[in-house]
Amino acid sequence: MAAALPASTLAPDDLSALCLGLARRARAASRVLATVPTAAKNRWLLSAADALLARQDELLAANANDVAAAPGFGLNAAAIDRLTLNPKRVAAAAEGLRQVAALPDPIGEVREATERPNGLQVLKVGVPLGVVFFIYESRPNVTADAAALCVKSGNAVILRGGKEALHSNTALHHLLSNELLRAGLPADAVQVVPTTDRQAVGHLLAMSDLIDLAIPRGGKSLIQRVAAEARMPVIKHFDGVCHVYVDAAADLAVAERIIVNAKCQRPGTCNAAECLLVHAGVADEFLPRAAAALQAKGVELRGCPETCRRVPGARAATEDDYRTEYLDLVLSVKVVAGFDEAVDHIATYGSHHTDAIVTRDIGAARAFTRRVDSAAVMVNASTRFNDGFELGLGAEIGISTDKFHARGPCGLRELTTYKFVVTGDGHVRE
Repeated sequence: MAAALPASTLAPDDLSALCLGLARRARAASRVLATVPTAAKNRWLLSAADALLARQDELLAANANDVAAAPGFGLNAAAIDRLTLNPKRVAAAAEGLRQVAALPDPIGEVREATERPNGLQVLKVGVPLGVVFFIYESRPNVTADAAALCVKSGNAVILRGGKEALHSNTALHHLLSNELLRAGLPADAVQVVPTTDRQAVGHLLAMSDLIDLAIPRGGKSLIQRVAAEARMPVIKHFDGVCHVYVDAAADLAVAERIIVNAKCQRPGTCNAAECLLVHAGVADEFLPRAAAALQAKGVELRGCPETCRRVPGARAATEDDYRTEYLDLVLSVKVVAGFDEAVDHIATYGSHHTDAIVTRDIGAARAFTRRVDSAAVMVNASTRFNDGFELGLGAEIGISTDKFHARGPCGLRELTTYKFVVTGDGHVRE
């Protein structure tokens, strides 16, 4: 496969023609995929999983080129971690493909069936969206996830990864495309935008006649640009300002384990905790122990006056701190008077992504799940579980903070729509 072209190598007319060709080929491939049997799609997924492992050295070598160049793009340690592939992550990507293969195919699924009084048979049947334009940054394992979910759900996908992952994504696409051909599926079902020119994104976002859905996954500026320019529907994945609230009735050992995991396991992910809320009734006992555990992991704490009074080394938090998705080893902390203040804080500063309560009070847990308006609400579990793989979707193409068409981890079902199939016996309308 040809390497990606720098922006300077393409004249505006050439860039427009290149993007139009991508979209037309994707549309043609989507028509084929819409009728491909489940078994054929699963064969591709399983062979691609095997190929990831068999060609791991090739993928890791390509990724090493990206990691070496990462500081030149201004990536911090957490962002470089998101970019980095290793044998464990390649194995996880392969397992994600296998899990998608094991999932029920949503295409052709009868979601509702009714019979009208006049004898008409009415079915609501799952169908693909068509062509998905996926724009994302940093994480090359997402390339495999997105391709798997789109093809299994009968959609063609156009991938536009970030320049910082160019070598990794090129190697992954080459592998996936080869396996599509081996499986007898259209290679154009999975395409990459073969230029780093940012104007290519604008061209594709204007092609609502050929592209059915845009999904941006990355920084806030990327998502805002796509939402502003897209002529087709967009599934947005805005900030992950995720909270962990430690209730008065919390098991404090459990709470400590959860906040350390939620913040530190992979701080550069959107479902990592960015704010800790602690009930005043347990703050004296909990905050010093939790702070010690977090600081031992290198976490910088920025807290309210009550936090700073209890935690040596904590910095005073600003208003902006409580609105910030750090994606790093930084955590804002606030002591709250009670449950209502915690919920109000989340409503004011949160991003409707993932929020958790730690409590042994069933009533408090139920009230939290009812009142907190987020894509995922956790009870006595880390925010890190808001993930397609962890929630049994096999993989995800993003975590939507929207409320319309899809919310939370977007897997196979979220990449489909439906049509009505109506069967009569010579019926005519009176």
